Amino acid sequence: MSQAAQLAGRIVVCHRERGFLRLELPAELCTPDVAADLGAGVRTLTGVLSAAVDTGWQRISIRYDAAQLTTAQVARQLFDVVDALPLDTAAMPADAAPATPAWSLEQGFQPLLDKLKARLLPAEPPPEGSLQARFQPIVDSALTEKAITNFFNDIVAFYLIRVHWDLITKRWLQNPIANSNAWLATFYLVFLLVRYRKTK
Repeated sequence: MSQAAQLAGRIVVCHRERGFLRLELPAELCTPDVAADLGAGVRTLTGVLSAAVDTGWQRISIRYDAAQLTTAQVARQLFDVVDALPLDTAAMPADAAPATPAWSLEQGFQPLLDKLKARLLPAEPPPEGSLQARFQPIVDSALTEKAITNFFNDIVAFYLIRVHWDLITKRWLQNPIANSNAWLATFYLVFLLVRYRKTK
């Protein structure tokens, strides 16, 4: 198998709908020069409206006229462009280790939150005493994996209370002995939530 075919085989479909295709690319195709050639090559196909490579997220987003092209035709154009790229620039040597993905589930969501903070917060510290300087620590502390997880845990807890509110007020409180299993489940979930907060 050629090196270009190996690269094409590592392209993964992230999202597909009529007239739009988003693909995850190997890191070798996301260097600035190669990404520019890749996007320009895809745009040469008649019916392709746009083809933009995001080198940070290692993805290409392609919009095309679904009346003129099929998804298979767009994918074939992409593979042809990859095959035409200079192999010494875009290909991975056979003995090289596989490229490390930009993000994996094992890393948690903190790397993604760090990227978001880098876009929201200025690179240089704001002037002391300014409104931005006052709110920056709040934004910085809110965009952490712990804060996001706690927020969604609270949302789920309030949702469960809202859904079971009629049962709590009309049945569980009026006859707690008969509904002891429901109370035990509630106390156990609260215990898990509190323990999670303390361990984190």
